Amino acid sequence: MNGADILVEMLIGYGVDTIFGVPGDTNVPLYEALQAHEGRITHIMARDERSAGFMADAYGRFTDKPGIIECPSGAGAMYSLPPIAESNASSVPVILLTIDIPLPGEGRGVLTELDCAKLFEPVTKMSVQIKSPEKLPEIVRRAFRTACSGKPGAVHLQIPEDMLTAKVDSDRVSLHIEEDCKTFPAFPTRPAPGLVEKLLETVKQAEKPLIVSGGGVIRACAGDEILALAVRLNVPVCTTMTGQGTMPDDHRLSIGVIGDNGFHPHANRAMEESDFVLFVGSKMGSVVTIGWTFPKVTLNKRVAQIDINPEVMANNYENVVSVTGDAKLVLREFLKIVPEGFDGSKYHPWVNHLNSLRASFWQGAESLLSNDSKPLRPERAVRCFNQALEKSGKPALIYSDAGTPTPYMTRFLKINDPRTRFAIPRAFGGLGSALPATVGAWRADPSRRPIGLFGDGSFGMAVGEMETLVRLNIPAILILFNNGHYGWIKGLHRLKGHNQCFSVDFMPPKGQAIAEAFGLTAWTAKSPEDLDAALAKAFAHENGPCLIDVHIESIADRVPPVYSWLNKRGEDPLDLASKEVAYM
Repeated sequence: MNGADILVEMLIGYGVDTIFGVPGDTNVPLYEALQAHEGRITHIMARDERSAGFMADAYGRFTDKPGIIECPSGAGAMYSLPPIAESNASSVPVILLTIDIPLPGEGRGVLTELDCAKLFEPVTKMSVQIKSPEKLPEIVRRAFRTACSGKPGAVHLQIPEDMLTAKVDSDRVSLHIEEDCKTFPAFPTRPAPGLVEKLLETVKQAEKPLIVSGGGVIRACAGDEILALAVRLNVPVCTTMTGQGTMPDDHRLSIGVIGDNGFHPHANRAMEESDFVLFVGSKMGSVVTIGWTFPKVTLNKRVAQIDINPEVMANNYENVVSVTGDAKLVLREFLKIVPEGFDGSKYHPWVNHLNSLRASFWQGAESLLSNDSKPLRPERAVRCFNQALEKSGKPALIYSDAGTPTPYMTRFLKINDPRTRFAIPRAFGGLGSALPATVGAWRADPSRRPIGLFGDGSFGMAVGEMETLVRLNIPAILILFNNGHYGWIKGLHRLKGHNQCFSVDFMPPKGQAIAEAFGLTAWTAKSPEDLDAALAKAFAHENGPCLIDVHIESIADRVPPVYSWLNKRGEDPLDLASKEVAYM
């Protein structure tokens, strides 16, 4: 066997069915091995290494398996860095294979020479160069073990081209795989004895307890456990942005999204008023706590954490209890010790109070959600999308870029189908991810409709991947929020008093024409009626990808539902009326 055959055999052994990548000079031996095993593993050619990384990221988010990406040396490796950094910081298991120049060329000025192992070291859990073909199986095993165990994340393997062409005596290597490490979580940990009992006692002592479900709950597929625990205890649940979809949004105990971007004022009030908050799978970072300024009453000594990563425990606040372990296993242990006849009736007034606030918010938001003015309001667009999604009756995998879709989708989107997932890459907030992510979502689960939401800034960065969608006949629904500038940045300029904004405007793309040029079916929507009609056609269109070019009001025209921005304008972010706020 040669090294490339060993690598592909190991990937297949670990259950890898898809590898995303871009061809180049150095990865030809890998492609020869993949072609020899065609039918056992599928290679998805992307048009850009960054896009391939976002495909792998979406695959890793929407499955319990790591996404795999490969790329050639030099620029290919450098283009791969943004999505790998995003995956690692977002706790998404991804493995990157950079196929590099042959080892004898090191330090001799060979074209595309780059110390990739060092380049990726700061943004991965593990980044190593393979210097012996016999080490390939061992290091591949370590890669899967590292990506999938503990806090999941990204792994990078720098593989010199000559490691793939070298002949290896099969008697000198073992191609065994570790079954535990084929999926996440590998080696999930249970809580230390006595800790869940302490949590229960703390809940019992509270008058206004609250559970906050973060992205770690989504990653651990522990939504059912959160729901079961909340119902058993009669304790309300809020989510972070990345935890959205943990529970059905219409459930009486599902209060809303906390934090800064796209927050629900009643959910933030729940944080402010509660006397005990249990965070599950959340780092309690700057977005959740609005730069550690919210809630105004400090969380010290009234907060507990459940997290797989001990490094985040009590990092920002003094915890009452810290429980390290896999969210699903810890919550199951918690459920076991809650007596069947547990009386949570004393929390009825607290739950009723929060639901009263929630009802007032949605009543106050109705004027925005039903506003038919032009240009189309983002709130109205979300309602159109929500209604079309529910009417379709089918689950979806929704991936949203940063920018216009984020605050409005987070605040107004309602997810009540547990099979539907909603993901936003929040670690670095880069643009250009949602369009290629639909490819990874489709490979993750073809039975759920892949949907990408993005602004025109993102569209310009990833437009070439529409060819990939057409080539693979992927039934993705792409929704372009089109207004001709980097709206978030322009809004930030205006928030700081710069009404003459600098270098943020560009020509609005002719989204429908561009999509049709690539072979997509496309529509343009300039009104709620247009959007309703286009969405109905899009959900009915299952033969290949389609795009809706939505001409929409910019985030730079009105202050979006962002706590810190509203605060800066002198408004009360916790006002339940959802009134319109101008910048100037």
